[in-house]
Amino acid sequence: MPDACHRHLSQRGPVAVTTNAEFFGELLRHYREEALLTQDALARQIPCDRSLVARVEAGTRVPSDSFAKKCDEVLRTGGVLMRLWGRVDWYPQVEHPDWFGRWVEMEAKAAAMYQYQTMVVPGLLQTPDYARALLSRRASGELLEKRVRARLARQPRYLADGGPMFVAVLDESCLRQAVGTPAVMRDQCAHLLSVGQLPNIRIQMVPASRFDLARPNRPVSLVTMPDGERWIYTESLSHGYFNNEPEACAEQGRIYDVLRADTLSARESAYMIGQLMKEYGDHDPASARRGDDLDQEQLQRRRRGSMPRIRPRVHLRRPRP
Repeated sequence: MPDACHRHLSQRGPVAVTTNAEFFGELLRHYREEALLTQDALARQIPCDRSLVARVEAGTRVPSDSFAKKCDEVLRTGGVLMRLWGRVDWYPQVEHPDWFGRWVEMEAKAAAMYQYQTMVVPGLLQTPDYARALLSRRASGELLEKRVRARLARQPRYLADGGPMFVAVLDESCLRQAVGTPAVMRDQCAHLLSVGQLPNIRIQMVPASRFDLARPNRPVSLVTMPDGERWIYTESLSHGYFNNEPEACAEQGRIYDVLRADTLSARESAYMIGQLMKEYGDHDPASARRGDDLDQEQLQRRRRGSMPRIRPRVHLRRPRP
């Protein structure tokens, strides 16, 4: 830490910095105050909302790399914040956005979880490669790896012996939408088949061809807490929605139960996932090359079979008169 920052902290008295995120926030606050800027003034120059600056300084919000870089430029730190940003392991110690942080906490305590999902495989069932390919659409480098680790860190409780009951009803689109490569999708299918054999996990597929099924209007999670309280959770791109009204929980529960009863069973779903896994295997470059080699061999055999056979000449002796 620069000497100026040491002097600044010593003037303010002992500072209990318990996490790297709080250390980053304290250093940001130091440089901002040295530049005689308020949180609002810094926010205008970035630009961003003042509350973001306040939460980053408090160590309770994950800043982006562009945020750290812009702060370095505005505060003329010589790149100190950006270098520190790259060394902070943000996700294990910093709360997620308010709405998602509440969901992660609920997910970690739930006694039972029932989900209906479209388009993508639920986070609790994703493989590392699938999660990385999915999250790479919005992040890269070390930030991407931190987000992948954060997502995978939520899974062990549900995959461990004696884990909470977890039922995932997946629309076929979850496995039809291409994420990453055919190999990534094939391995994701294999993972679903594996975890689906755990005693506390059931995976059921909803075929796209079933027009008769009454599906929820959007992805939804039905959560039962240890005290028996029930919650409904849905989310958009930027917000999460919680509802524990008994009437709403009963209605969503009924829709979910009917869908589970009418769609494929867990065993039928495993067969469908296996078929999809084979399709992605057929798209694998190595499999394609093997297929091409086989096609070429068969073509050559057909050509050889269609060629006229050349019989050797046999010289017969004519009988002498």
